[in-house]
Amino acid sequence: MVYLSLIVLIPLSAVFIRSFGSGWSHFWEVVMAPRVLASLRLSFGASLIAALINAGFGLLVTWVLVRYTFPFKRLVDAMVDLPFALPTAVAGIALTALYAPNGWLGARLAPLGISVAFTPAGVVVALVFIGLPFVVRTLQPVLDDLDQEVEQAAATLGASGWQVFLRVILPALWPALLTGFALAFARAVGEYGSVIFIAGNMPMKSEIAPLLIVTKLEQYDYAGATAIAVVMLVLSFALMLGINALQSWASTRHGER
Repeated sequence: MVYLSLIVLIPLSAVFIRSFGSGWSHFWEVVMAPRVLASLRLSFGASLIAALINAGFGLLVTWVLVRYTFPFKRLVDAMVDLPFALPTAVAGIALTALYAPNGWLGARLAPLGISVAFTPAGVVVALVFIGLPFVVRTLQPVLDDLDQEVEQAAATLGASGWQVFLRVILPALWPALLTGFALAFARAVGEYGSVIFIAGNMPMKSEIAPLLIVTKLEQYDYAGATAIAVVMLVLSFALMLGINALQSWASTRHGER
């Protein structure tokens, strides 16, 4: 508890104390500013979309890595961890160069009227990139330990492939899938390095909340920076609490079955 207090509780308490040091009215004025609300909507909205994308495609990637054998499988498996090892700034620069209007993919998307770099879509792309390993690495050991004889028994009893997946496999993977989703979402909300390059950082359009916090710190507006941090902390904690409750409920249901 002493260690937890020094590392987590005391710093978080200092953020709350500093944010309300100028009074409730100043705190409310800061967090209700249109620019702050726009950045919070983008940060949490893009994080939610990216986590949902990673939940779906992360499950697909995990399934292929666990259930199939193909050439260079170990190389593909190692590449999943690349966002862990790659500096976030390098990832942001690489994604920007790829999706910029004159980039390899951006130049091909531009004639279709699709813009990725320097838009909210670019933020989602960056968050998908850094969040995928959390889902894959959470699901992989669970799917690897799943007894395939249960699936074979269900198929023998006449269940179709989709029925086996929805009624046998998915309930067993559901708690781990929720955990991976929660980890990817939490990582995305606080992401900074890989986003600032591809986002364009235009206020009211593609400016994320962590960048706005840094901007206020550079302006020596510590009360304003900590006020935004408190809002992000409270919203993140509430969402994580809800996801953990859902995960606990899913685990209980699976145990009863």
